Amino acid sequence: MLRQVAISCLVAALALPVVARTRPHYGGTLRVEVEGDPWQRPGGLARRMVLDGLTAMSPDGTARPGLAVQWKSENDNHRWQFQLRPGVHFHDGTPLNSANVVASLTAICGAGCPWTAVRAVGASIVFTSESPLPNLPALLAGDDYRIALTGAGNTATPPGTVGTGPFQFAGFSNGAVTLAANDNCWQGRPFLDAIEIHTHRSIHDQWLDLSVGRADLVEVPAEQLRQAHEQRLTVVASPPVSLLALTVSDSGTLANPNLRASIALAVDRSALFNVIFQKQGEITASVLPAELTGYSFLFTADRDLNKAHELRGGVTPPPLTLSAEGGPAMQLAAQRIALNLRDAGFNVQLAAAGVPQHIDLTLRRLPLESNQPQPAMESILRAAGLAIPVLEIMPAGLYKVEREILDAHMLIPLLYLPRAYAVSGRVRDLRLGPDGAPQLAGVSLEDAP
Repeated sequence: MLRQVAISCLVAALALPVVARTRPHYGGTLRVEVEGDPWQRPGGLARRMVLDGLTAMSPDGTARPGLAVQWKSENDNHRWQFQLRPGVHFHDGTPLNSANVVASLTAICGAGCPWTAVRAVGASIVFTSESPLPNLPALLAGDDYRIALTGAGNTATPPGTVGTGPFQFAGFSNGAVTLAANDNCWQGRPFLDAIEIHTHRSIHDQWLDLSVGRADLVEVPAEQLRQAHEQRLTVVASPPVSLLALTVSDSGTLANPNLRASIALAVDRSALFNVIFQKQGEITASVLPAELTGYSFLFTADRDLNKAHELRGGVTPPPLTLSAEGGPAMQLAAQRIALNLRDAGFNVQLAAAGVPQHIDLTLRRLPLESNQPQPAMESILRAAGLAIPVLEIMPAGLYKVEREILDAHMLIPLLYLPRAYAVSGRVRDLRLGPDGAPQLAGVSLEDAP
C-alpha cells in the first residue's frame, strides 16, 4: 500500500509542470510523434482517441460504463447482458445499436473471442460462454475490443476508423494522421480542435522536434528515461505497467517441457535490467507485480545455468527461432536472450523481419490493463495467447493459478517496465491511464486561442 502511495505521488510530481494553471482553453492542434503505427492493435494512439469500448477502465483499474451503461451476469458468469447507452452516434452519423456492436466484435476476434457467442437482443448485447467469464466487463475495456463501424470506409476514410470517440479521422498526409474533435461526442467535446500524429519517427527525431518546437508530445522509452531527465525534458511517467516476457511455443522441439524449463532458467534478467533497460522498472518472475499480489517474491528470478544444462539432459535440440515485437531496445534484448540461451546449449537464431517461418520464442511487452489482480492476470494471459479464465479472487487461489501457468514455462516473465512521454511547455492536463497510455481527450494547450 505504501508503495502504491509513493508511486502515485511520483506520478503526480512528474505531472506538475503540465497541470493547469488557469482554466483550460478550447482550440489548437496537439502535435504528437510516435515510432510505430497509431492504428495498431493493441495500443495504437489513434485507435484510443477514435474508438470507444463497451466499458472503460477507471483510475483504480475497475471497469466503468462506456458505450454500455450497465451490465449483469447470469448462470454463474456464463451469460452477460450489456445495456447500450442511448443516443450515441458514430462519426458519420450512423446510430450506435446492438447489431453494429455485434458486427464489430465479431470482426475483431471471430472464433478467437473470449466468449462462445455474442448476439444482439433489442438494445442489449448478450455474451454467452461455455466457460465462466467473471472478468468480462474488465476484458471489454481492453484496447482489443473497441467498437468500429464495420462496412464503413473508403479512400478518404480507411476501414476501422469510424468510431464514437472524442476525435474522428480527418485525413492522412505526409506521414501524419490528423484527428479532428468530435463536436457531438457523447462524453462531451474535447478541448483540442485537432491532433496530428506523425508516424514512424525515431526517438532521436522525436526529441529533436520537441526541442525546437515542432512537437508537443513524444515518446520516452523506459531505457531512455534517465537520459530524458538529464536533458531536462518535462517527463510524465507511469508506474511499471508493461510486462516484458517471453512467450514459448509448446509444439515442435519445445513440446518437451524440460527444454522450456531450461530456457526459463537460462535467461539473465539482471543483464536485461541493468544493461538494456538502464535499471528502469523492476525484475520479475511473476505475471503480476508485487504491489497487486504480495506474493511475487515466491517466484525466483535468479539465473541457474547449471540447472538449465541439467534439464536439457545433454540433448542438442534443433535450432530455435526467436522474434521480438518492438523497436531497437526489444531487438537488443532479444539478442541478449539469444546469447543467454546459447550459453545453456541452445542454438537460437533471431527471426528475419518479413520472412514467414515457425517462431519458437517471442519477446513481447504485455500491458497491465487493470489494478485489480484477477482481471489483470486474465488480460495478460490472453494477450500472451493463453486463453485461461481466471476464476480465483483470493491471493492464495491466484497464486495457485499463477504457479500452474509458470510451471508450464509457456510464459516467462522478465521485467516490469514503465511508460513515459515528454511534453512541451504548452501542454496542460496530461494524464496517463491505468495502462500508462496518454489520455488526450482532457488535454488543452496553453496558447490556444
